[in-house]
Amino acid sequence: MPSGRLSGRSLGIILACVLALPANAASKKTTLPQTGPELELEGGRKLTYEGSFSSEHEVQNKRSFWKKVLDVVVGAPEYRSLVRPYSVARDSRGRVIVTDPGAAGVHIFDFAEKKYKFLSRWDKEKDPLRTPQCVAVDAQDNIYVTDSVAGKIFVFDSNGKYRRAIGSIKGGEGYFKRPTGIAVDSAGDRIYVTDTLRDRVFTLDMQGNILGSFGKRGDNPGEFNLPTEVLLLGDRIAVVDALNVRVEFFDRAGTYLSAFSIVGENRAGLSRPKGISFDSEGHIYVADGSANVVQVFDEEGQLLYSFGEHGTAGGDFQLPSGIFIDHEDRIFVADSYNRRIQIFHYYGLPRQAELRKP
Repeated sequence: MPSGRLSGRSLGIILACVLALPANAASKKTTLPQTGPELELEGGRKLTYEGSFSSEHEVQNKRSFWKKVLDVVVGAPEYRSLVRPYSVARDSRGRVIVTDPGAAGVHIFDFAEKKYKFLSRWDKEKDPLRTPQCVAVDAQDNIYVTDSVAGKIFVFDSNGKYRRAIGSIKGGEGYFKRPTGIAVDSAGDRIYVTDTLRDRVFTLDMQGNILGSFGKRGDNPGEFNLPTEVLLLGDRIAVVDALNVRVEFFDRAGTYLSAFSIVGENRAGLSRPKGISFDSEGHIYVADGSANVVQVFDEEGQLLYSFGEHGTAGGDFQLPSGIFIDHEDRIFVADSYNRRIQIFHYYGLPRQAELRKP
């Protein structure tokens, strides 16, 4: 009569099979070579390529002997992979947070702790997360995600627990027409959100109350034609004015300050500006989804250099979108159609040693 337990002979056969497996058989995966460009820049500066990741497997890539045994008994686990990553951020704990409209959720990669979490609400009757677009974190590592279809901002705590939906109005509809970019100023108690179809940037408090907005449709200073990403740059707010192909700067009250063109090296073709970030020297990085490059400008809008080209090799892009630069000048780029996050590292001017008194 069949038993629910494995016999000693069956277990022995399973162990023998596991021991006979190649060392990497239980965690076999296909990855791109971790090689890519290294740019020598002016003044001893340098940009290097560090690699890429695309799935939960790369966080939990080492499995114990007994987990390998379990894989033989019940089958190897299925790992989540990036489908169409769009926006990326890194919190104070070093976790990389990626929105994925193709998977209708948010990936959290914690390489230090070898942990992974996927946030979703697609099956919820109230406030389902449909098309997560851009992501930002506050000083407590709470996670803010815009949903371009639902018209809302979803808030999760630092552990990934759902807290609330900002902009959820009566009948389940969202207040925003198409919220895209988001920036959080914890010290100033402000959230800034671009509403792409309204051609406006909304200012909210940390509770989600709307305090005001600025911008309107047009191509004059202070106007927008489908604004996408928003970034806090010191006391200024930088907005990617997509179809006007420029970055516009405002003060925290929404008063227009200046702008520069982001056509850059792609003057002969179309530009599709998307993500924006800045490094420790104040250089502004803009991902161009049409040219498949990241362009780097100084604060006056002068193009310094660019990196990337169309392709699938390390350092190449297929529709780059979100970009995030951490305090160590590591650059994370959401390489959407290659279904991966690529990592680069910018090395600025060497810091001079402090002068010591004799």
